[in-house]
Amino acid sequence: MNFLLSIAFVLCWSSGFIGAKLGAGSASAVTILMWRFLPLAVVLIVIATTSGTSWRGLTVRDVARQSMIGALSQSGYLLTVYYAIQLGVSSGTTALIDGVQPLVAGVLAGPLLRQYVTRKQWLGLCLGVSGVALVTMADAAAGTGVARWAYLVPFLGMFSLVAATFLESRSRARVAPSVSMTVHCATSAVVFTALAVSAGVTKPPAEPSFWVAITWLVALSTFGGYGLYWLILRRSGVTKVNTLMFLMAPVTAGWGAFMFGEPFGPQTALGLAVVLSAVVIVYRGDASSTRVCARDTDAGKAARPTEYGA
Repeated sequence: MNFLLSIAFVLCWSSGFIGAKLGAGSASAVTILMWRFLPLAVVLIVIATTSGTSWRGLTVRDVARQSMIGALSQSGYLLTVYYAIQLGVSSGTTALIDGVQPLVAGVLAGPLLRQYVTRKQWLGLCLGVSGVALVTMADAAAGTGVARWAYLVPFLGMFSLVAATFLESRSRARVAPSVSMTVHCATSAVVFTALAVSAGVTKPPAEPSFWVAITWLVALSTFGGYGLYWLILRRSGVTKVNTLMFLMAPVTAGWGAFMFGEPFGPQTALGLAVVLSAVVIVYRGDASSTRVCARDTDAGKAARPTEYGA
């Protein structure tokens, strides 16, 4: 089940970059994001008011914390991704830059969450960055004429998502996925609507491709990718979920090459192989650390938590 969830998460999360590319030709980034979240937030709020069992016991502080997580993981992250693509950065390159996130999260997991990171996991994380670098250099060598500073924009989104991940992981309150999804989407709807109104770009374009992109983003990216992100985070921990993020770059690069003709050569294929090897190493390292912690517990020692919520 965890393996199937991981595959679904990688495909759905990668679809967000493709959906952003689909909509970039017909509307601005904030217009797409406003119409992606505004109707969705209304539907989720209506559902929440009719079935309030999951909201029982939540305090104002819990809801405020979830709003902050939503502002970081959806509003901040997605705005930078969409803006980078709007500037001309390819969907594959944007995903490749965001692929640095696992290393940042891996470095911070120990001191911030007191999670045990094995040597094999560190090796896998470093190997994964090497694979991402290979694919990134291959894409940059294609020469698309994009301003160099535009490639820095996705880094802002990467740090925003890392901050949201650790904010959620340090929370002691157990919030149902349906509740967090509603709060996050409502927060993003407010943020993006305010931005669209201030920029005067609230009117959606008449092109059918715009609504195709919106449907794509809501169904695959929001419910699929975003929902599975938090589910896997709670079930498997920060190291695993961020290791899967390494797969977004090569998968999106291949997807972009198929749909939009973006470059995908031998160096990109080599980077994909390196990234897949990194995922295997990190997952095996996590299994080893779990067995070590179990033996320490049996011996009467305090085992260090290896998973979220442990």
